Amino acid sequence: MMIVMKPDATEEQVRHVAERIGSVGARAHISQGEYVTIVGAIGDDSVIATLPLEAMPGVDKVLPILKPYKLVSRQLHPDDTVIDVNGRSLGGGVFALIAGPCSVESEEQYMRAARQAKAAGASMLRGGAYKPRTSPYSFQGMREDGLKIMAQAREETGLPLVTELMDPRDVEIVLRYADVIQIGTRNMQNFNLLSEVGKVERPILLKRGMSATVEELLMAAEYVLKEGNDKVILCERGIRTFETATRFTLDLSAIPVIKKSSHLPVVVDPSHATGKRDLVLPLSLASVAVGADGLIVETHPEPENALCDGSQSLPTDEFAAFAAEIVRYVKMAGKRMS
Repeated sequence: MMIVMKPDATEEQVRHVAERIGSVGARAHISQGEYVTIVGAIGDDSVIATLPLEAMPGVDKVLPILKPYKLVSRQLHPDDTVIDVNGRSLGGGVFALIAGPCSVESEEQYMRAARQAKAAGASMLRGGAYKPRTSPYSFQGMREDGLKIMAQAREETGLPLVTELMDPRDVEIVLRYADVIQIGTRNMQNFNLLSEVGKVERPILLKRGMSATVEELLMAAEYVLKEGNDKVILCERGIRTFETATRFTLDLSAIPVIKKSSHLPVVVDPSHATGKRDLVLPLSLASVAVGADGLIVETHPEPENALCDGSQSLPTDEFAAFAAEIVRYVKMAGKRMS
């Protein structure tokens, strides 16, 4: 249920509605917009319906939430959510450029990439310390040693860190280092993991599963918000289709579709979508044009020597030119850089 309060409703009236919702075992989610406050009642609709909500002081009207996802719905939260990451914003007209190597391979490699990303104007640093690989014989990441190198880069550059979490048992250790926790495509429907990160006070970057629908992505995000963490960034990173010309097919249409249905910010990963570095720029520009709130791209000092995904990584000495073009298009789209 969605309870729309009157424009002149007091805080006490809003609190009273929330308390009555809680009294029947449901949960109240308060969304305060510029002109109106909405209280979402999350729980058993048949039980919530027994409450005289429309008769309560300050209530304007009561409406059903028609989507299967409630908390991520724009119906419940009309205004864009803006995520703050250590002073770097994302969403609501602010565009973030997240860059760095696919994997942390050495201190020298990561620090080179981090310094050049910073110099080019990146908003945050990405890097993998725990790597989900198709082959069990491929490089699996440096684990905590990699996280320590990333922390060193953050200390020098001042840029927040985005890194992947694969296992609920590693939540505590990743929290020591990460500013944004990434949930990769293979774990989008790992519901135990989603519930665990929903309990932490850290932004979550949730990547769309390679075979997932938009609704399934939004339902995965609902698992996180349901546990209390509303700092979720959605990521379109390409889906599997019959096409073999690229690694995946970047679903550009998903961006405006998601933004129409949900208040959560959306970033795009053109590196994993294409698998080819020469396609990263055109698809990045297209992502800006259709309304993306950010990009997460791979850069590497020596792509030919990368331990993973070298073919899709931009050489760090070319990243400044790439970033300048992105900034130009972001300004044309009426947004500002984080």
